[in-house]
Amino acid sequence: MAKKFSKPKGETRTSFMFPSFHQDVVNAVSDEIASTRFHKNDSNRDSNNEYSTHVMGKFRCNNDACSAGGWGSKKVAILIRGYPKNGYNAVVFNQRCKSCNRLGTLTLDKKSYVDRVAYRLKKWAGIPMEQQYYVQKEGLPHEKDLCEGCKRGVCRQTND
Repeated sequence: MAKKFSKPKGETRTSFMFPSFHQDVVNAVSDEIASTRFHKNDSNRDSNNEYSTHVMGKFRCNNDACSAGGWGSKKVAILIRGYPKNGYNAVVFNQRCKSCNRLGTLTLDKKSYVDRVAYRLKKWAGIPMEQQYYVQKEGLPHEKDLCEGCKRGVCRQTND
């Protein structure tokens, strides 16, 4: 049984990349894109495309003295970059605890990550895609001051 969530190494980082999900992305695009490679450097150098969106995840507060525990988010900022010859990377941004302002430990929803990255790669490859439709769900408002993607200016919620 495949794991639905994945925890990155480095619990106090503001952003993460998930090269361990590359094979899942390859599998998701392999019918339309013959060769896809993961660009390991978190840099826009030589990139030819860039797209900001959101994935889902869970966070746990790292502060033992904090009573917040954890929280879930359907608005975890992700920046997907395209590189020549179907190269790509995706940077997922951390969030801070509302109670103590410490960076959380991210547990990423693998399916939402793979779906979003695969969709974007197909779009960039010129594959006709039906536009994805997402129903805006009611929930807690996005906390821009706690979102590391907003702080870097890449979160789509920054301009809402």
